[in-house]
Amino acid sequence: MSVTTAAESSAVSAAADAPREVLSFKLGAEEYGIDILKVQEIRGYEPPTRIAHAPAFFKGVVNLRGVIVPIIDLRARFGLDNVEIDAFTVVIILNIAGRTVGIVVDAVSDVLEMPPERIQPAPEFNALIDASYIHGLGSVTMGDTERMLILMDIERLMSSADMGLFDEPFEN
Repeated sequence: MSVTTAAESSAVSAAADAPREVLSFKLGAEEYGIDILKVQEIRGYEPPTRIAHAPAFFKGVVNLRGVIVPIIDLRARFGLDNVEIDAFTVVIILNIAGRTVGIVVDAVSDVLEMPPERIQPAPEFNALIDASYIHGLGSVTMGDTERMLILMDIERLMSSADMGLFDEPFEN
């Protein structure tokens, strides 16, 4: 049995109330955010080496300084129309559970600080829509404009069974 001290409880509460830093990126018309601590680097798109019989969202692999990195196209994974690769298309290299994975996105926007009061819980959907990878919806104000940011649990998404990147899904 573990006993939580008042100092530990206070530290956990302060961490929950602390603003999150997220990397925002675009997929089609929507803007998403992921925990900046999961991001290793951002690279320009380079065509990966295809792997035979892989799902459509699995673009292939690239050699990143001696590490073979699987590349996932989030547009295809989310069933979005295939957007042309252009100068804004980037690959976000992630470190997920000690493994390096890349995701293709339309463009990277900003690193944003998201205070907890600007984050709403994810809506509940029926079984036909898998929203288990959504942390919540963040409200971002830039000047006179307010926009919605879909905050993703990128570890949960990348470790899901249909991605095939990990032997077993894990909880974070």
